[in-house]
Amino acid sequence: MQEKVIITCAITGNLTTPEQHPGLPVTPKQIADSALEASKEGASVAHIHVRDPKTGKPSMETGYYREVMDRIRQSNPDMVINLTTGPGGRFVPSEEDPKVAGPGTTLLRPELRVEHIAELRPEICTLDLNTMNSAGQVVINTPANVRKMARIIKQAGVKPELEIFDSGDLRLACDLIREGELDGPGLFSFVLGVNYGFAANPETMAYARSMLPTGATWSAFGIGRHEFPMVAQAYLYGGHVRVGFEDNIYMAKGVLAESNAQLVGRARCIIESIGGDVASASQARKILGLPS
Repeated sequence: MQEKVIITCAITGNLTTPEQHPGLPVTPKQIADSALEASKEGASVAHIHVRDPKTGKPSMETGYYREVMDRIRQSNPDMVINLTTGPGGRFVPSEEDPKVAGPGTTLLRPELRVEHIAELRPEICTLDLNTMNSAGQVVINTPANVRKMARIIKQAGVKPELEIFDSGDLRLACDLIREGELDGPGLFSFVLGVNYGFAANPETMAYARSMLPTGATWSAFGIGRHEFPMVAQAYLYGGHVRVGFEDNIYMAKGVLAESNAQLVGRARCIIESIGGDVASASQARKILGLPS
């Protein structure tokens, strides 16, 4: 069992909408403030997406990422910042001609999906390895494009957190480590409960863990109602955890969480109630091999 458990808070995500939760952080200030509030409850890592402040819709504007990072670091320089590279990977076939992109398609050249990483150089960024059906769309991360993104991330000196949605993603990650495209043993994050991906149950988590390279660091999180059960399961299996509005907006069925901080507080309570200790930001940096 790990001595210290890292809690990551995924602040706003790409798919959750202000209509679903009126308190969803949208502006750079709101996103940074929410991360700082979560840190007081025990989150040592903030996973960041950004939004257009006027529309609330997802954005990849580097300036918004920079403002969020600056605001967090001004108030809490120890907190680990983890920026997403997930947006820009969705394809929606048009009804008239399925080989032509229809409305909702966000596919970008891989270099553009990591442009903000090369410029801002956060401590960590996510790297999605999944190609799968998702919410009526298709997420596409080809091995060739993943390699291109991995090279830019490595050149920037940023640690990639490998987002794993299914067993094939893990096999691809292990191949990229063997090829030297990714440094081993790797930092992995299991996404459980997305339709057509990993199921959110103990058997699936144990199977995913069994495929990891020896010595890898890993976390896991559940989507929606699976969030808190997967917190407990990840700790019991020796992993770290993640909660936040990106993944779940409820404290209980029909009861909206007041804030990301409240979700983090519940995760901390779960971990401590079954014998675990939550890592401070400085302890998380040591576990993750990041500069203090």
